[in-house]
Amino acid sequence: MYSTRLPLRLVACLAVVFIFTRLGAGAASGEARSLFVEGYAGRVSYAPGEELTLHVSSGVSNFEVEIARLGVKRETVWTAREVAGRELPVPENASSHGCQWPAAVTLKIPAEWRSGYYQVTLRVSDRGGKFTKRNRRTAEGSCYFVLRPAEPGKTAKVLLQLATNTYNAYNNWGGFSLYAYHGQGGNQGHRVSFERPSTSLFDRWEQAFVEWAEREGVALEYAANGDLESRSEMLAAYRLVLSVGHDEYWSKPMRDHLEKYIADGGNVAFFSGNTCCWQVRSEDGGKALTCWKQNFQQDPVYAARGSQATLSSLWSHHLVQRPENQLTGVGFLWGGYHKSHGQFMDGSGAFTVHRPEHWLYAGTGLKRDDSFGGKDTIVGYECDGCELVWKDGLPSPTHRDGTPETFVVLGTAPAKWAPDDCEWYERWENGRSGHAVMGVYTRGGTVFTCGSTDWSHGLRGGDPAVMRITRNVLAKLGR
Repeated sequence: MYSTRLPLRLVACLAVVFIFTRLGAGAASGEARSLFVEGYAGRVSYAPGEELTLHVSSGVSNFEVEIARLGVKRETVWTAREVAGRELPVPENASSHGCQWPAAVTLKIPAEWRSGYYQVTLRVSDRGGKFTKRNRRTAEGSCYFVLRPAEPGKTAKVLLQLATNTYNAYNNWGGFSLYAYHGQGGNQGHRVSFERPSTSLFDRWEQAFVEWAEREGVALEYAANGDLESRSEMLAAYRLVLSVGHDEYWSKPMRDHLEKYIADGGNVAFFSGNTCCWQVRSEDGGKALTCWKQNFQQDPVYAARGSQATLSSLWSHHLVQRPENQLTGVGFLWGGYHKSHGQFMDGSGAFTVHRPEHWLYAGTGLKRDDSFGGKDTIVGYECDGCELVWKDGLPSPTHRDGTPETFVVLGTAPAKWAPDDCEWYERWENGRSGHAVMGVYTRGGTVFTCGSTDWSHGLRGGDPAVMRITRNVLAKLGR
């Protein structure tokens, strides 16, 4: 007969197997745990003298911080080593209501820091596992903040307001953004918090403009989108306000304040596209944005059945009745995509010149029907336009879409919405093609628009016409 009792050695081996199964082979062998660091600034916008806070979660007990201003040169202004860190929990609603992490760094911003875009780099390192995988490992995270001037207008008469609302709208940290394509489970959020590790689009659009301007000796001061809403008094200090790149999400107070600035004689240059496309509402004192977009029927403003002025959908929606054309001269309903989203993928990426005698084209040498900017695809991604009528080969606005009566069309390129973008809108004309439209109007102040997100690509590439036109706009409107 055989005994049913197991040998002691076998029992010991089974115990080890049980431990590895329950705790994981890595934990039992002393292998290294995940190495990470990530964080966010307590606010999007600061001024010198205010207290900057950084809220950081780290997989190790210490991390490093480097703060640098980004321009034609990367200027490191502050560093710290051995900052105490720890891993912090992520709330289920972090995407919409923030992480609520405590401040790991508090710093009074020195008076000598110049207005600009500041990148915060977070770094951690360790030596790997306790018994195996003993490698030096590193990890890095980043966030940003915008530094306003302490005294608006003191060092520059041109204000660049950065598209920080758009940065937040595309940030899916925690699972959700205002888009379904990269949301958890393919779901789209309707509220996004600034108080979570951030995603920035500065390097894709605005940075090229900033670097070019600094090389040209053009003085700029900076603000965030939200400053147009909460600090609109600063606008009076400037001759020209700039929008660059992808400035898609605007609140009603932002727009109200900028339109008043224009009516009072201030100038604006939209070196941007898809601009002021979606209306958002700021919540919790600017800590979050709400936008229901195509699901506007779920917006409490819609359900209230009162005024739809703050409905968080397209500014061009017939319930809002305030097309962005009234501000910028152009809008996305009459624009669309060029070399993007399957539309005009074989397009030239260039503008065709109309009315070359206009001051905008001074010094370019361009003639009617010439094209420019194609080498660097300055017409690309998302474009804004207006309803056009053509006479003797020249386009003019019909003004039926809200485009101001004084708007002059100076350049065009073909553009078109993608079918999955427009089919939800009940007043959409299926299959319609539009244009990216560059032009100028005056109504109190003067407003220039380029009608494309990618104008600054021509500055990065050194296109002579793009650079000269940009100089003309800054010289005429910024002084």
